[in-house]
Amino acid sequence: MPQPAGVKVEKHCFPVDVRSRRAAAIVPVFLPFSGCPGRCVYCAQDRQTGAHAVRLPVILEEAGRRVEAFSSGDCELAFYGGTFTALDAYERQICLDFLDRMRECGLVRCARCSTRPDALSGTVLDEVRKHGLSLIELGVQSFDSSALARSRRGYDGKTALQSCRAVRKAGFELGIQLLPGMPGSTPELFLRDVDMALAEEPSCLRFYPCLVPEGTVLARWYREGNYRPWPMNETVDTLGRALASAWAAGVPVIRLAVAPEAAFDTSLLAGPRHPALGAMVQARALLHTVECLMREQGGQAVHLELPARCQGFFYGDRGILRRHWERLGLGKDKVAFTSAECGSLYLTS
Repeated sequence: MPQPAGVKVEKHCFPVDVRSRRAAAIVPVFLPFSGCPGRCVYCAQDRQTGAHAVRLPVILEEAGRRVEAFSSGDCELAFYGGTFTALDAYERQICLDFLDRMRECGLVRCARCSTRPDALSGTVLDEVRKHGLSLIELGVQSFDSSALARSRRGYDGKTALQSCRAVRKAGFELGIQLLPGMPGSTPELFLRDVDMALAEEPSCLRFYPCLVPEGTVLARWYREGNYRPWPMNETVDTLGRALASAWAAGVPVIRLAVAPEAAFDTSLLAGPRHPALGAMVQARALLHTVECLMREQGGQAVHLELPARCQGFFYGDRGILRRHWERLGLGKDKVAFTSAECGSLYLTS
């Protein structure tokens, strides 16, 4: 990297695009609504997962075929789509027996599940840990009691926080799912939720921007004018800031949008849905990270080095961030993509 003559340049490293520490391939087992005590105002799990009224043995048989496709055995089962720890004891035992068989055959290394913060009895936690579950993802959605009540979640912020701590105390890794844009939430509240989540030292986070699918209470509220989804630009900016915070804390965000699913997408009435939303958020997070570093350190930008994997999203959707980088003094000739894992910003001191 060429340096200006007679000018001292300092290198500042920063994390970016944090990788998950759990490298095993995840094989999802979708159990829509199973174990759920009610239906939240925004929920359309059947459309979202592509799984409908299918008997549990059929679901597990299909999961077994997908597991067998991984000859290395380095995969992880993930019981998603319902409230696993609140399943009927008989159905949960069927799932755990299936997990045991997969582990005994050397096809599965471990498992995770998603559940609600108010469905964590000590007995059930002991049970699932003995069968090989090692990570529990909590559908916290928010730590704000007002927003939780508005979405009819059935628990408050105190319960959500206590449940995060209970998961880790019981010896599990913790995953936290948040729902930016849910009824009663604001960008400021969501960013506070992210700070609270990171303070609990999770192994991973998921951000699911709130959408409005047909057939939900939220769809009725939207038609009545009682709910307004976040606009796309507000969603990208807010999630970009949240992702930058997670990078700084070294916590991987393993989902930035609801996964594509034809039945779900055709049912949507409104909300921040875009096929490149994840890339757009990563681009904004990277810009926010560098802007903050420049404000903190002062000086002028001389050069920016980034991991090669950032090249695809660096300028944002259709190059919308190009002029922002140029304003920071980081035109195309001052940016390089390398094999490094972290970013490096060179500033005059």
